[in-house]
Amino acid sequence: MAASGAEGFAPVLAALSTMQSNAERSQKSQAHEYLEKFQKSPGAWSTTHSILSTTDATAEAKLFAATTLKGKITYDLDQLPRQSLPALRDSILNFLTTFRDGPRPIRTQLCVCLVNLAIQMIEWKDVLQVVGSTLGNSGGDCVLDFLRVLPEEVTEGRKINLTEEDLTSRTKELLEDNATQVLRLLTQYSQSSTSAASNPHLLECISSWLREIPAADVVTSPLFDAVVHALSVEASFEAAVDCMCTILRDTRDVDESIEIIQLIYPRLMSLRPRIGEAAESDDEDTFKGLTRMFAEAGEHWVVMIARLPNEFRGLVEAILECCARDTDRDAIASTFLFWYELKQMITLDKYKPARNQFADVFARLVDIMIKHLEYPKPGGPDETDLFDGDREQEEKFREFRHQMGDVLKDCCDVITVTECLGKAFSLIQQWISTYGAQATNTKVPHWQELEAPLFSMRAMGQMVSPEENIVLRQVIPLIVQIPNHEKLRFQAIMALGRYTDWTAQHPEFLQPQLNFVIAGFKHQSNEVVKAAALAFRFFGTDCRRLLTDHVTQLHDFYESVLDELPPASQEEVTEGVACVVSAQPLDKIYPMFKAYCDPIIKRMMSRANDAKGAEDEAARLAVADYVQLITIFIQQIQPYVSPSLENPAVKYCQEILPVMSAIAENFTSSTPILERVCRCWRYMVLSYRTAVLPLLPTLAQQLASGFENSRQGCFLWATDSVLREFANGAEFVEASTSQAIYSFFEQQALAFLRIMNDLPPSDLPDVIEDFFRLLIDALIYYHGALLPAPICSPIFSAAISALTLQQEAPLTATLHFLRDFLSYGTDHPNSSSFDETSNTARVINSPDIQQCVKRMIAEEGEVLTQRILTGMMFSFPHDCFPDASGVLLTLFEIMPQQVAIWVKGTIGMLPAGTVKAGEGERLMSSVGMKLQQGEVRKVRVLLQDFTNSYRRRNVAPREGLGRLEATRFRFNG
Repeated sequence: MAASGAEGFAPVLAALSTMQSNAERSQKSQAHEYLEKFQKSPGAWSTTHSILSTTDATAEAKLFAATTLKGKITYDLDQLPRQSLPALRDSILNFLTTFRDGPRPIRTQLCVCLVNLAIQMIEWKDVLQVVGSTLGNSGGDCVLDFLRVLPEEVTEGRKINLTEEDLTSRTKELLEDNATQVLRLLTQYSQSSTSAASNPHLLECISSWLREIPAADVVTSPLFDAVVHALSVEASFEAAVDCMCTILRDTRDVDESIEIIQLIYPRLMSLRPRIGEAAESDDEDTFKGLTRMFAEAGEHWVVMIARLPNEFRGLVEAILECCARDTDRDAIASTFLFWYELKQMITLDKYKPARNQFADVFARLVDIMIKHLEYPKPGGPDETDLFDGDREQEEKFREFRHQMGDVLKDCCDVITVTECLGKAFSLIQQWISTYGAQATNTKVPHWQELEAPLFSMRAMGQMVSPEENIVLRQVIPLIVQIPNHEKLRFQAIMALGRYTDWTAQHPEFLQPQLNFVIAGFKHQSNEVVKAAALAFRFFGTDCRRLLTDHVTQLHDFYESVLDELPPASQEEVTEGVACVVSAQPLDKIYPMFKAYCDPIIKRMMSRANDAKGAEDEAARLAVADYVQLITIFIQQIQPYVSPSLENPAVKYCQEILPVMSAIAENFTSSTPILERVCRCWRYMVLSYRTAVLPLLPTLAQQLASGFENSRQGCFLWATDSVLREFANGAEFVEASTSQAIYSFFEQQALAFLRIMNDLPPSDLPDVIEDFFRLLIDALIYYHGALLPAPICSPIFSAAISALTLQQEAPLTATLHFLRDFLSYGTDHPNSSSFDETSNTARVINSPDIQQCVKRMIAEEGEVLTQRILTGMMFSFPHDCFPDASGVLLTLFEIMPQQVAIWVKGTIGMLPAGTVKAGEGERLMSSVGMKLQQGEVRKVRVLLQDFTNSYRRRNVAPREGLGRLEATRFRFNG
């Protein structure tokens, strides 16, 4: 199999050298393309052997050769005559002998090569014996590598080109039938020497074979002694922890594993003293490994812990000790899942005794967590530099705090919210009594010890019932007196924002809190101002009834702060005041709506005048932000009004509709403005539903002209809400209105088709996504009118054209539409019905509608089949596969024989050399058999497997798909 001389592989080495150099991107791209083609070529077999055999190639080149050989064996073994496979096996064994002492990456790739060959070489029955005898007694690590790889590769056997039956049979031969022998071999090796017993490769091998060998067999064998021993050897500690965790995972079914757990538990607990030793010696790796091991034992045995709390209390205390001693907070995260799982179990009534037994543990856990929440003390003179300038570490700490907050919530479930809050309150009191008198506006001593319990209160906020009547009454008056330190003020405001639900039930506490939050808007820290805006939103939302009499004062406050806030905070404050306006009596809704929004409209128009210049992007974004604020008022102010009366909110919307229309007409090229305007119109429909009927003619006209002029998909998104709200059968909607809405929809569809005629799909991904999401609803509500309509056929063609896209979102929308569309060619479409008298669970489709769909499939089905199959083989994102194969499945359900012909034709048009000999014929034979047996759904699996296999073997042809290249969509309407 070897090519003669270095000249046979010189181009490959040159391309590899280019890839590893500082060459220009174009050169690297050419080299990458060359190497990809090389890896697919039949010549790669001999070239890889030459590279692996020569002394002229670098280790990197040999690793590439071994990796390429692995791919050839996995995907291209049919390129070799069957009778040459023993020679291939022998050459790989020779390479393994050469590389048995390393480098390990090459050795591992060669082991994978041999395993993948063994899987497919089903006539090779004595795999372990041949490998063992060839590599000999001196091949220890190499044999262990092979044994480790074997179960990993076999269990991933779906990528191997074998039938399900052959793969199942081969899996049994290689794994199940060899499990006892492997256990014996590994045991013998572990007893051969002291170094062998703690060899990390041995432990990795045990972990891998625990897929096949029951944990009970390992635990009751001398191998378990080796695993435990390896935990005391530094070089093997990490591998031993992985192995022990794999064993523990196999004992999750505690009822079946009780005897094994009884053997493991004392050995595990004997390691507990090492937690303290590792912590005191600052041995981070050992401490993290021990924490992980104890935590995983707790996770897997949590049912046993709940049943037998006395017997397993030692394990729970060991995990608690890991939490307490983790001063660097590097290991504690691995315990979080255990605490959650334990909480889930012991809060069940049947495990109440365990809950009582572990109450003190969770109480100590609260103390530990709050202590870990503390910011570090600054290491230098700069009091604000808490992480030595390490921003990544600071961000990690912030995220970590929220995870610890979740653990505090678990504690609330176990030992009650009041007790957990009481601990935070006690720490706040303690700080005030110790340091409160020393605090000034410029210096707050040991502020970390006050900020942590404040954060814990914020974290536990959602667990607190509005009826809590012990701790909050005492702690909230303390919070509003917190010293003026940035992080303290921020945390205090955020904490108050979490208790607005409680405040709504205790109005006597509202005013001091509101004053404290509003004062935060004047703070010099932007973070505190943002916190104040967020908290104000919660106060407005939850305490709106208490604030109705303050609506005028709030208006003055709103006007005074609005222009000083960043956009996100503007939205939060706006939501807060909008909620208060929404709580006004009906007769005050319109004047207050107008009072709050007219100044925003004036600001918006002023910035719109400034934004006419082509360069003033900031002014355009400001216009979009003001439109968003108006939308928030529309979202929140939804008064209940009898259908016979005028809606005061709609009255105001009618006033501002011309302004919004003018904005849309004047900024047809500004996507942010148009998206916000369309969102505003959409929420007019969603908030006021049929009450918006007086606005409908103008709104429809604006949506139609806006889409035609701007070609922005947001107009279709807004159209969708109109279509759904005024569809056939909707309550309080006349048939004539629904018919007018359908005509409006057709107008939008016509505009879309004209745009698709002018531009390729790659220029319109967002518009395509919005259009086909609109089409999905149109099918639900108007299928009776749409499917027989002349416009339906070009819509179907446009959907097929859109399948050339490679972005997931528009493709998903298009495929969902196609699945729904094709379902109308069956008896039961993917639809819903407004017919309340119907007793059938699913809509029955009329023969006329089915015929319309079948006619269009007959016209375009071959092209659709081509686009779906080529998409699955070349271009579709992986997450689109289920929907794409779903389209094929429905096609087969409607026209099985015809679609089989189209599939066969498509495979025949694939680029030469990309389909294995006989592969297409075998696929079509299997498809035909499944169709004859009436097992249409199994055809979907066959096609998925074929396209997956094809895609793995072939890169998308850079010179195009030849006869399968898509044609441009054309529309003459």
